[in-house]
Amino acid sequence: MSVIMDHTLALGKEGYLFIGNRCDQLKTDVFETKILGEKAICMYGEEATKLFYDTNKFERKNAAPKRIQKTLTGENAIQGLDGAEHLHRKQLFTSILDESAKEAIAENLMTLWMASIDPWEQSEEIILFDEAKEKICEAACQWAGVPLTILGRREKADDFAAMVNGFGGVGPRHWKGRSARTRTEEWMQGMITDVRSGKLVVEEGAPLHAVAFHKDINGFFLDEKIAGIEMINIIRPIVATSTYVAFLALALCENPEWNERLRESGEEYYEMFVQEVRRFYPFTPFMAARVKQEFTWKGQLFPVGTLVVLDVYGTNHDQRIWKDPLVFRPERFENWDFQEFEFIPQGGGSRETGHRCPGEGVVVDLMKTTLDFLVNRIDYQVPAQDLSYSLSKIPTLPESKFIINKVTRKS
Repeated sequence: MSVIMDHTLALGKEGYLFIGNRCDQLKTDVFETKILGEKAICMYGEEATKLFYDTNKFERKNAAPKRIQKTLTGENAIQGLDGAEHLHRKQLFTSILDESAKEAIAENLMTLWMASIDPWEQSEEIILFDEAKEKICEAACQWAGVPLTILGRREKADDFAAMVNGFGGVGPRHWKGRSARTRTEEWMQGMITDVRSGKLVVEEGAPLHAVAFHKDINGFFLDEKIAGIEMINIIRPIVATSTYVAFLALALCENPEWNERLRESGEEYYEMFVQEVRRFYPFTPFMAARVKQEFTWKGQLFPVGTLVVLDVYGTNHDQRIWKDPLVFRPERFENWDFQEFEFIPQGGGSRETGHRCPGEGVVVDLMKTTLDFLVNRIDYQVPAQDLSYSLSKIPTLPESKFIINKVTRKS
């Protein structure tokens, strides 16, 4: 009987490249390992993604490690639901994160970006990631009906960002994420309580109102803590767009020829550029599920209950899908026919019925709004700084968080 090696240390060392490295070495799309002492099956590619999102073969219950639930997603949230219960809860998210939401949050963000120009012109340097997380948090909360105090804006933005930063960390980074989640859940649960009691009056169509009065599949209001967690799961992924903002600015810096092309182009070029940023730069590393029904795929047995990890980063850099995947090339998205299983920066499958992120469209629009701002509304310089990012760190970010200076408003 062969002994399965535990690759926890290798995963920590290799990060985003862990599954792809093993698949390249073994010349396979699937392999068996152990992570944190538990047997796991890892896989990547378009075929693997189609398989992973087959609800007859996989379920999400108890798939995400507790360390991720206690930082990133929250416990007993939508990410761990299956079947009719998941579909019912998903309809809440998709009804909230609709076309009007995309327009409203993007409009809020552009207003905040434009208001920042005058103070930026007086600043010696601007850390773009920090500015983005605060402004995107404020834009999202304005839209959602979630009140923010002037002094509390930075604190709440920092907590949302810490939840994202903490899920892949160890030691202080992880514990900072857990503390941020505890504070944010208490804050959001208190608002759910106040909305239900009438103490906090929120417009009926606002997302906070919709979540507070959402009824589960059995016709009961969600537990106040769960409702608060789901409200966080609406806002947190939107705030996480700040990571993409840093990479968006890095892409403009590393591909300066695109600045002029974007200034002279229309919506199509903005879409191409943003989607290539989402494909090329690291964001979501992996997705997890558990085997629901035993089966065999490519010679690998998938026993019931086994943890299965899908390589998101590797699939977005799979040379069978993407020609020259390590080259930044927005043109690859020209006249692109969207496929649910080949481009999966925020998950694959159906947005409406599956586990693909329901706020993906909001993220894309916020990136396009920011791209418009950086290209058409301001001039700036990029001083010397460390713009490298480590693929061994999950999640990752340019070391300097992207610094700009000498900002001026374009006439």
